[in-house]
Parts: sequence; structure tokens; C-alpha cells
Amino acid sequence: MEKKKYNISVEATLEVIGGKWKCVILCHLTHGKKRTSELKRLMPNITQKMLTQQLRELEADGVINRITYNQVPPKVEYELSDYGLSLEGILDSLCAWGNVHIMKVYGDKFSVLEDSILNDKLK
Repeated sequence: MEKKKYNISVEATLEVIGGKWKCVILCHLTHGKKRTSELKRLMPNITQKMLTQQLRELEADGVINRITYNQVPPKVEYELSDYGLSLEGILDSLCAWGNVHIMKVYGDKFSVLEDSILNDKLK
């Protein structure tokens, strides 16, 4: 593995959790194990291809675990790894900031937030 150089350490963080979907996936996994189909249902705007790609990248970075059950039909679940659990404070902070931003821009967060378990703690 080639040694990288970063200008600032947040670049390393964003390399792992950056992008449109990774933080959303991680937030869903803070609520427990999820199958791919559950994640797809929770994030209807993500394509199956993108979801699979993001899950593979998060697994390769050691942030999530892929659990395969030896049964027919095959069953696969994803969960946060111990390393991934260390991101929970960051994810909570991002959600809190997003909530403040939504209120600033829209005035009413419930007019723009989907009904989701992730938004329950913002009420």
C-alpha cells in the first residue's frame, strides 16, 4: 500500500465516509444489523449498484462487517464494526448540524424530513 499524504486529517476521514451515501448507510447501521434489501428500502433513491459499491468500500475500510449466513437462500447482513462504532459521535454531530441547517433554511424540519427512525431522535 502506497503511503498517502494529507494536507489536513479531515481528508482521511472524508476518504472513508465522504460522498452522498456512506454517512446515510452508517447512520442506518447505528440502529443495528441490516440486510441489503432493508438498506435499499430505507434509501429508495440509491441505486442497487451504488449501494453495493458503498457497502464494499465501507467493508474494505473496516468500518462495517459483512455477515454471511450459510443457509438457502443465502442471507447477508451488515453491521458497524468496532472501528465503525467510533464514528457514532461524528454521525450524531452531522445529524445535529443538518437539523439546525434545515430549520434555518426551511423553518420547519418536518416539512422536508422523511418519516424515518433516524429522524425520531430529532423530534
